[in-house]
Amino acid sequence: MPVIEDEIRDITAGPGALAKNAAAILDSLRDTPSLRALRHEGKEICKILEPLGLPAILDIAVQLYPAARDGQLNVKALQESGIEELPALVQGLVQLGRFSLPKDWKPGEVLATQQSEALRKMLLAVVSDARLVIARIGEQVYRLREAKNAAPDLRRSIAVETQEVYAPLANRLGIWQLKWELEDLAFRFLDPDVYKEVAKGLNEKRVEREDFITDVQTILKTNLSEYGIEAEITGRPKHIFSIWRKMQRKEKRLEEIFDIRAIRVLVQDVTECYAALGIVHNIWSYLPGEFDDYIANPKDNDYQSLHTALIGPEGQTIEVQIRTHEMHQHAELGVAAHWKYKEGGSTQAGFEKKLRLLRHLLDPSGTESDLLDQLRGDMFEDRVFAVSPRGDVVEMPAEATPLDFAYHVHTQIGHCCRGAKVNGRIVALTYQVQNGDKIEIITAKEEQPSRDWLNPQLGYLASSRSRAKVRAWFRKQDRGQNRRQGREILDREMLRLNEQDVSAESIANQLKMSDVNTLCVALGAGDITSTAIASAIQNLLGGNTRDTIRRRRFRKRLNKATGGIAISGVGDLLYNFARCCRPVPPEDIAGYITLGRGVSIHRGDCGNFLNLQTRTPERVIEVDWGGSVDAIYPAELTVHAFDRQGLLKDISTVLTDEQVSVESVNTQNDRKTMQVEMKLSIAVPGLPTLSRVIDRLEQLPNVASVRRNA
Repeated sequence: MPVIEDEIRDITAGPGALAKNAAAILDSLRDTPSLRALRHEGKEICKILEPLGLPAILDIAVQLYPAARDGQLNVKALQESGIEELPALVQGLVQLGRFSLPKDWKPGEVLATQQSEALRKMLLAVVSDARLVIARIGEQVYRLREAKNAAPDLRRSIAVETQEVYAPLANRLGIWQLKWELEDLAFRFLDPDVYKEVAKGLNEKRVEREDFITDVQTILKTNLSEYGIEAEITGRPKHIFSIWRKMQRKEKRLEEIFDIRAIRVLVQDVTECYAALGIVHNIWSYLPGEFDDYIANPKDNDYQSLHTALIGPEGQTIEVQIRTHEMHQHAELGVAAHWKYKEGGSTQAGFEKKLRLLRHLLDPSGTESDLLDQLRGDMFEDRVFAVSPRGDVVEMPAEATPLDFAYHVHTQIGHCCRGAKVNGRIVALTYQVQNGDKIEIITAKEEQPSRDWLNPQLGYLASSRSRAKVRAWFRKQDRGQNRRQGREILDREMLRLNEQDVSAESIANQLKMSDVNTLCVALGAGDITSTAIASAIQNLLGGNTRDTIRRRRFRKRLNKATGGIAISGVGDLLYNFARCCRPVPPEDIAGYITLGRGVSIHRGDCGNFLNLQTRTPERVIEVDWGGSVDAIYPAELTVHAFDRQGLLKDISTVLTDEQVSVESVNTQNDRKTMQVEMKLSIAVPGLPTLSRVIDRLEQLPNVASVRRNA
């Protein structure tokens, strides 16, 4: 027990605030042989990570992580420690430790390209502190070191996971100190014969190559200083896996690889680059044909540097790279980042930016807290990653649904999808997938997509690729069937909006269709949706489509002349919208001067108005919709549903989401049949918005129909 306590105190002695209640952690631990082994593991991982200069709080988390992972340290003990960040850090490491490749997976399968890349991104996306990924890489180095005595199957499994996930991730983050060891140990376990062959061909140990590099650095530093060039010189003996990979890529023998040992020289400007090159060539003989001027002739990715191969001390070949600090910064963090041309894969610009931010975390000169805030705020906000029952990782756009997941796995699974389970619980197909969700698709025997899936407002599919697959399915159906179903959609939309007076031919012309049959086929095939019908009707009636809702605070009273209602032709007269027809733009309207209530605004085809016009035509005045961009207009809906608890709340949620103002709700219940009729008075900007509201209300459970009142 005292041994563990001393270790924690040693770590937390620096920043005293971290050590205030560390003893609370120790109270939940018992000094057993298994705990001592876990404590040893934590210390060894910290030693591996020590050169990276990670903060003390992360060191504590790393040391406690093995015990938490194996269930010997509970969350409650971490919370009682008084160290605010510690529970989240340890739990983040435990969460990362759960990710692994499928046990039966082998390199060369589909996972080798898409899956491993998705898993790398997932490792970054699921943690609250991106530095935990670096700690996880350190743990992988420890696992590889310990695997030399493990069973062959386990050793190979760890090596494959390292080669496919953790070594490329370390490469992308620029953690060169760990990358070479990950690659070399994995290579040694996966292909021991080739590894030994390359190592034997080098005819020297790695430590000897490192000593050689140090000697070359000293010689070069002295000579450059004599000419007044202040340079930053670093060196690296190329590791065995990198040597073998270059031999394979360039189809060369080991003796033809001249950059087994390499020196990098960083100077202030381009003039000093060429001056340093001359000095290097004066010291050692260069190999003809092995000089590349990427400053005068940059690579396609704008990489700039001078590369030359030399015969150095003791007749050993060495490569020297010379560049400015600015060129080096671009090569390490810009579009010409080292990992890009090493891996040879394409990446998204947004992902590159996030990787550059992650690599800055290792830069002690940076403002660490600001960078972490950025990472927590918008890291991978544009993507989401889910897991299949087999452990496969699927990358999808943000706000993706289980239906998107089904179509991503296989088109036929999407077509047959009838439901989904997320983390073991049945959810709606409109559920928005979260990072790390485990999704199981429930399918039927026959394919039967729904046309509602194509309506973006209903939220079934977030991916345009998934919607394209649904459209393709409907397009393959019989043309006659599409025409019949399309006609049903057209009639239903016109009935819901109470706009039967608009001809189908005019709607077809408005949507650039040759005739009504073509329009119906397009509706049936899913090429256009019911929302397009509402927009076409609005345009035909003389208004402009407003697909987005004005986010403004609606006035509670709409029956008075205010600036929020756009009616021209009434001057300063008081006016109100007739309850018998409730006109909505851009329907034709007319005004009727009442006795004592100002001007009553009717739809032009309203039966009451036509009767009034016949009896007292002198009271009829011409009015039209004005041009107020913030105008809102009343409409009345009738909702028929089977009564249930929470129905009114669900309806209110839909109206709130659509930013629709509710003027009144009148409900009538029939207790015998358990049916309910609701009359809603709402305010909307136009027909497209009204159509979208009706669509969403009809999708609610127990709702039988929604219609606009005449």
